Amino acid sequence: MSEPRSNVKTLGVKLPDALHAQFSLVAQLDQISLADAVLRAVEQYVATKRQEPDFAARAAAALEEIEREAAARRGAIEGLFGEAPDKPEAPKSTSRRKSATSESE
Repeated sequence: MSEPRSNVKTLGVKLPDALHAQFSLVAQLDQISLADAVLRAVEQYVATKRQEPDFAARAAAALEEIEREAAARRGAIEGLFGEAPDKPEAPKSTSRRKSATSESE
């Protein structure tokens, strides 16, 4: 038995018989395993999706939702222990404006 590799997930995929036969043949012609062919296909899919015009916006929206859910869960856990949940911090601006005094110096 081989040792499990860290940072690797196993994925079971059901394919129609005809597609599996074609996929197996293509991998065989390329002299690669089905596992390597699947890995290449997934990498290509991810790369293609990254190029879509709205992908970054959808990813940012998903990240914001994750952060809202995490804040709600954090508040629920703090509430269990009688701690007042912290108010979410307003996003910090990365741009810095010069103050009126520094411009006149």
